[in-house]
Amino acid sequence: MPKRKTAKSTKASRKQEKFVGSLYQQNLAKTGNLKRPQVALITVPSEQDLQNLMGKITNIIFKEIPKTEANLLNDYDEFEFILIDGDSLFITCANDLTLLQGQSLHFFYMVECFLLDFTSKGAKCIIVFFKDAEHVYFGNPDLLSLRAALIVHLINNTNIPVKTEFSNCFDKSWQDFLKRTSPYFLIISDEGLNKSQTNFLHIFIFHALSKRNSIVFTSGQESDTVRIYGYRIHGGQSHQQFFKQYEADIELCLKSLLKPLEEAATHELLSLLRCICLEAVQRKVHRKYLSVLDKKEDSRYIVCIVSCALALEIHNKELQSPSAAIKQESMLTLQEAADLIRMYCLSVAFLHYLPLSQRAQVRLIGNDWNPETSVLIQQHKLSEFLVLNNLNSEILLKMDMSSLPDLSDNLLWKNIAYYYEVEKGPEFELDITSNICRDYEYLWNGISMLLKTVDIGASFPLRITSKCFLTKTCSPREQSVCKMKVQNPRLIPMACSVVDEFAGDILNDVPFLRRDDPAVTSLKKWNTVNDHHCWFSRRSLSDDYLGTGAAGDVWALQNELLDQTSECIYGESLEDKSSTAIGTKLDNSKQTSVVKKSKNKHKKKAEIIVEKNQKQKRAEEIRKKEESQWNDAAMSIEREMKENFKSGLTSLDRIVKTFQDTSVKLTIEMTGLNACFEKWKELCKDKSKTEKDLNLAAEVMRKIHSLITNYQDLLKEADYQQVVTCLRYLGFNNLIAASEHTKIPRSKKEEVMRKLSKYAVGIGSARFQLQYMSQYLIKEERDDPDPRVQHFIPDTWQRTIFDIVDKGESAVIVAPPSSGKSYASYYCMEKILKSGDEGVVVYVAPTQALVNQVRTTVHNQFKKKLPDGLTVCGVFTQGYRHAAVNCQILVTMPHCLETLFLSPHHQEWVKRIRYVIFDEVCYHGLDIRAEVWEHLLLMIQCPFLVLCAALKNPEHLVDWLQSVKRYWQKHAKITTIQNLESAEKTWNVNKCSKEQRESYRVKLVVHEERYNDLERYVCSVKDEDVTIHHYHPFAALTVDYIKKNDFPINLSLSPQETVILYDTMVKINKNWAKAQELDPEKYVHFKDKTIITKMDAKCYEETLKEELKLWIKYHPQEANQVLEKLKPRTSLCSENQMKGMFPHFVAKLQQMDKLPALFFIFNIKRVGELAKRVGWFLEEKQREKQISGPAKQESLSSKKSGMTEKSVKTTQADVMRRSNIYSKILARRAEHENMMKQLEKISEMPIGCTYANCQAVDMKILYKIFDQSRLMAKPEDLQKLALKGIGTHHAYMEMKERHFVELLFKMGFIQVVTATGTLALGINTPCKSVVFVQSSEYLDALNYRWICGRAGQRGQHLLGNVFFYNFSLPKIAKLVRSNEPQIQGQFLLRISLILRLLLFASIAEDKTNARAKFVSLLKNSLLSFEQPNLLRILKLYFLFSFQFFLKEGYVDQEGNTVGFSELVTQLHCHEPSNFVFADFLSKGLFYRLCLPSQKGSKFSIDVMEKLVLVLAHLFGRKYMSATVVKSEQKFSQSKVFLDDLPEDFGAALDAYNRKIEENFGQFLLTVSRLADVPEKYQLPISKLDFSNKKQSYSPLVSRIMSCDQERMAISPFVCLSGNSDLALLHAGTANSVILHTLGISAANIPTLHSKKYDKLGRRMPLNGYALDFYKHGSLTAVIQDNGLHDGEAYRMLKDFAFTIQTISISLREHCGRRDLNVMKAFEQLSYSYRDKLEGVMKN
Repeated sequence: MPKRKTAKSTKASRKQEKFVGSLYQQNLAKTGNLKRPQVALITVPSEQDLQNLMGKITNIIFKEIPKTEANLLNDYDEFEFILIDGDSLFITCANDLTLLQGQSLHFFYMVECFLLDFTSKGAKCIIVFFKDAEHVYFGNPDLLSLRAALIVHLINNTNIPVKTEFSNCFDKSWQDFLKRTSPYFLIISDEGLNKSQTNFLHIFIFHALSKRNSIVFTSGQESDTVRIYGYRIHGGQSHQQFFKQYEADIELCLKSLLKPLEEAATHELLSLLRCICLEAVQRKVHRKYLSVLDKKEDSRYIVCIVSCALALEIHNKELQSPSAAIKQESMLTLQEAADLIRMYCLSVAFLHYLPLSQRAQVRLIGNDWNPETSVLIQQHKLSEFLVLNNLNSEILLKMDMSSLPDLSDNLLWKNIAYYYEVEKGPEFELDITSNICRDYEYLWNGISMLLKTVDIGASFPLRITSKCFLTKTCSPREQSVCKMKVQNPRLIPMACSVVDEFAGDILNDVPFLRRDDPAVTSLKKWNTVNDHHCWFSRRSLSDDYLGTGAAGDVWALQNELLDQTSECIYGESLEDKSSTAIGTKLDNSKQTSVVKKSKNKHKKKAEIIVEKNQKQKRAEEIRKKEESQWNDAAMSIEREMKENFKSGLTSLDRIVKTFQDTSVKLTIEMTGLNACFEKWKELCKDKSKTEKDLNLAAEVMRKIHSLITNYQDLLKEADYQQVVTCLRYLGFNNLIAASEHTKIPRSKKEEVMRKLSKYAVGIGSARFQLQYMSQYLIKEERDDPDPRVQHFIPDTWQRTIFDIVDKGESAVIVAPPSSGKSYASYYCMEKILKSGDEGVVVYVAPTQALVNQVRTTVHNQFKKKLPDGLTVCGVFTQGYRHAAVNCQILVTMPHCLETLFLSPHHQEWVKRIRYVIFDEVCYHGLDIRAEVWEHLLLMIQCPFLVLCAALKNPEHLVDWLQSVKRYWQKHAKITTIQNLESAEKTWNVNKCSKEQRESYRVKLVVHEERYNDLERYVCSVKDEDVTIHHYHPFAALTVDYIKKNDFPINLSLSPQETVILYDTMVKINKNWAKAQELDPEKYVHFKDKTIITKMDAKCYEETLKEELKLWIKYHPQEANQVLEKLKPRTSLCSENQMKGMFPHFVAKLQQMDKLPALFFIFNIKRVGELAKRVGWFLEEKQREKQISGPAKQESLSSKKSGMTEKSVKTTQADVMRRSNIYSKILARRAEHENMMKQLEKISEMPIGCTYANCQAVDMKILYKIFDQSRLMAKPEDLQKLALKGIGTHHAYMEMKERHFVELLFKMGFIQVVTATGTLALGINTPCKSVVFVQSSEYLDALNYRWICGRAGQRGQHLLGNVFFYNFSLPKIAKLVRSNEPQIQGQFLLRISLILRLLLFASIAEDKTNARAKFVSLLKNSLLSFEQPNLLRILKLYFLFSFQFFLKEGYVDQEGNTVGFSELVTQLHCHEPSNFVFADFLSKGLFYRLCLPSQKGSKFSIDVMEKLVLVLAHLFGRKYMSATVVKSEQKFSQSKVFLDDLPEDFGAALDAYNRKIEENFGQFLLTVSRLADVPEKYQLPISKLDFSNKKQSYSPLVSRIMSCDQERMAISPFVCLSGNSDLALLHAGTANSVILHTLGISAANIPTLHSKKYDKLGRRMPLNGYALDFYKHGSLTAVIQDNGLHDGEAYRMLKDFAFTIQTISISLREHCGRRDLNVMKAFEQLSYSYRDKLEGVMKN
């Protein structure tokens, strides 16, 4: 027998042995003579109470189900795992529409495809099968046997762990397992096969939620190449409290649920076991095993022999029972049963010899088993189940388990029966080959051997009786299949140069229609105009660029003026207020002559002396001037130090940077040292202080470091003596022992040390520097200025980037956030500005907020006089543009730049681009919008810079980009040769070739380390207090993680954390051999060293890492103890506790000097709520201080407040007499004046009652900012919070509001900002600390890195702090150790993109360049670079897309765009809805809908709502889980579920889908036929191969394997259920049948089904948020009822309104008559929808 792949182990066998047979022996004991133990009678809930409780649980689950899908693996960590409920997996796959009952191999293929969807994306899975769940299937032995086979298969043939030892979710061992492992989430089905299983699953779901686990439903899951989407519920405190309250009742509910199931299962068992005992089954299995002990037996054969023998024995005993006479007519006789089993054995022999490729052609017959036959088959399946459950470990080790997924084939069995029953006659008898016949006889003889007392006859003839086992039944699916035929694809002829250039090499392999074919001659022609189609005037539409808001609009102009004012204020607030005045660069020849002249000029000796004297004179003048300035400032600094020492010291450090003369700076530094030293001595003398503040000693040591490092040559003897004195007082005698400046005699040394002991810090000098001077340690930096840049000295990696820009090369730059990547951007801008007035540099930012910031920075940094009509900086975003094509620096977003690149009207402008800068490419690296970045990188011909904070595979990205550049280099050479053929001069050739060599290179620049250290803290609420624990980075690691991945490159330790690691290692291993050697005081780089540098600390860190790796290798247990010891001990609190203690937590951060801080909360409601709580907390503190103050102050305060109130009341009384408009203006003015008065007195605020830092900002600028804030829609709340130093920042705020908060925070006035992720990416908001407030699914690894980059920015703060407030330790560990994102190729093509390219190529003036971009985008994608074999698939997709355009009239045969092509491309981001919309227009559906009530009047509300309904189906599609429909949730205002399309629109949509399915189904057919790879005959997870046999040419086999339907293009596994290539023509089934090795799915078919169903066959409703909002205009209702996230709801509504506006503008421009009803209806809807949305913002 041919061998197959076998995957099994002793460990797997032991798992199986624990599982098999135990349950049924327990059931026998329960139902036998054994009595159950008596228990005490207690009061239990009634059955009705339990049903009500079950109903509550179900309702809670349904209400918790989110109404939108989420990316399930968004923040998945490679050391986490997903827990899959095996029964949920089982029923999900068993319910698939393409699966026929009894086709086990097809079922196993589907199970492994489900698992592959997760494992292929890096997820690890564990599958659990509860024992009690098995009872559900006893009513269906087919499923019972299939479930048992699945468990054995997963255990023995895959590497996925399977748990079968748990009884149910209340099992103590299960709860311990769940607590110990903390799964990423659990995958469970929300619906079972029946009500009992559904309730069982709901109890399981709720139990998991109560343990704070997340649940993902099997239904509704969708996936693409890099993501999986699904509906996820997060367990929380509410679940925990409910479960704790009703735990006993829920457990009782589970028991009452299981009891009838157990009884039913026991009854089924006893019905069999009254005929034969369970031990007999085990004996038969063991006897068969002994008979084949000498060889490796196929598991299929063993199961077949034993199960068939058992079924026949049971059937025979039933026939002999007294009750058999009554049922004689409905039962098969023994010989009839034997005939049926003979045919079954023959089918099993077929399975062993027939390859899958041959079996895939099995006939789909319209017959099924009759009732009496089905009874025997059910007995056989139950027997099969018993056999599978009684395979012990000894037998499993000796069996070949590779055939286990293919134990039987019901369709094959029926075909054999059909042949012998219907087709076989005296003159029609087909032969069976000898090898199949031999194995069949082997099976039958084995059965006969086990049934010695039962006469079942010989193996031949196969049929003895004439009993009919089949009955004629033809399913609807079989009927439709019989009528349908797959047509071979034949393409319409094309005469397009672009088609020939891109896909010309495969045109000969594709059949074409004749030109006189009716399909060709009937193509749509757009040369007629009727009432419905009057907009086919072929006037060119304005592109997306012209459709956005421009400065010409009143609204846009007002925003621009406000922005310019804000930019001026922002510029005044910058620390570096200097701007660069750009002048045009000199001609190269002139520059060269100037350089040569300067080189030839030699200075005389006298001239050199004169210059030297002049320099000395100027230096002396500067010294005297600065000495005078210091003398004037010294007194004020001294006073400030007496009032607030820390503030004065900060002022001293700031003022020393403003001086140039080193002697003056030395004087200032010595003053600082003396002040710190005296303050330290004063502190040590204070006996009331029990603990010394060593931070003050650190300041002393910091001054010493500065003096020795920067002024060593200028230090005098007295200065050295002072330094030595300070070191001696601090107790660092080891640092001065060898110093020549110490003058203490040895005899007095001990006495002096004793007297000074009270001033000593108490620890060694090395440990002190590492622990308390971590952020002050001197870093090794370059001190040589770069003449190319001013105001800072660039690092080496930054200079490398400058060199790349100077050479005109491209680069990928990977560096941590806030490391200085942006300097490269601005250097590039400056270089282009200096080169002339023609060049353009484009800065592409991923977010609107980053666009605003870069624009502001450019506006303030660069000044240049340009010709009229040009400006330095322009902006182009979705809703706003300013000087986009009339500037030299364009700041834009990816999709906007793509619009310009594909706009035929702006190609001359594109040629002016000299550089493109892509910022944070990895922001969309794992998002669907990543394709826009890819489009741009494929079309760019100029050099570019790609900036990203973290990237796992930058080399791979560079290799791909270099291949793209080679394409453009080749194109440039060809173009140059063509252009120079007719040129007269040839010197340009050399110049051109030189430029090509220089500008087509792509380099990689990687900088891995942060400039400043980052320290992390865990904060938790305990005993009405906030406790803060340091979180060591290595606490996030495990021994297994380090073994596999080493230490993460981006996970470095601060010097303080290296000491913590050393101390922990010493505590764990007291006999550590290297403890002395690695002691900080004795370490070779630290010993007796006055100045320990950051590099020394880095060496120490690497040494400790290497030592820890040795521990992991030789002493893993001790290494694990070290990592566990580093973990802090924290606990989670409730949400109410978290909110209540949040203000105290902020106050504690202020006490720790950790402000300013950004508090990131991924919930918009909570952002505002927590900010207000902090404000109320400060107000309460202020009231307490005022009450305790003098009565006079209180009365004065009350008097002033009374006057203010009186003034407001008077104003309000006057206002009431006027109109509402003026009342609002006056009220707003009064509030603003009151606010400005409070601003004037803000400095008088009591200490601790505000977080505002008045000293950080000039009051004049502050007044300007607050004065401008009155123009915001809702300024009151923001202003009130800002006066207390608090701000909020989220996507729901207006841009002016966000800008207001950003300005004040950057200036340092606001110290506390609560924000969502809007401040995460690139926004220049430097702070000391960032705080993550509670975990969120939106907080993934990439967001974590960006947010951490805000803390401790270079040049702003010396140390970054990260706080986790109310976080679980596993979540923190996952974020800290997370890997960088990885960019990978995706299926780039979309039919909208292809149509846009065709439109671009047909209209563009430079056809050659347009075609080159066209081909580059299609041919050089990242996916085709990674998988070159997929390029052929992309070409075929392009061809079939072109065919669709031809048939629908979007292009002609020459590739010229016609019809609605421009309108469709305007809506390209809404594919495929854009094509459906155009289809509706062409059929006149909108014309019939948009009828005004009277001529010239507005349209009725009903018409508008119906129009919104249609548009919501097209452009507002967001599916909801099917279970939401069953929930009893009541909605306040929204209807939530979107109604079906109107009947005529629905019919048109169905017609459109049929055309799409026909066209792109042909594409899938063509592609699949090309994919003849061995992998398609393998199961995707276990890799079991079913192709390693030669085809059998038996006449009977040929008869059975003679399907008349095409089965070449789908997976051969799904062919076993009778599916044909026709299944590819339906988007609903395409994903189930398509070959998974192709890398494409039904998502590439642009269908738009009005009804969508989940994996359980339930309809998934559409979310009606767009229509609901139009009806009630309440954003709050949309958030609450429609279940959208706060920021997501506003964004989606805004996008929907923008889409309506785009359609309105397009129709107006395309329409031939201004009074067209459709156009007017869309205009009315556009204005009304926008007004509703703006009304939300104003209210």
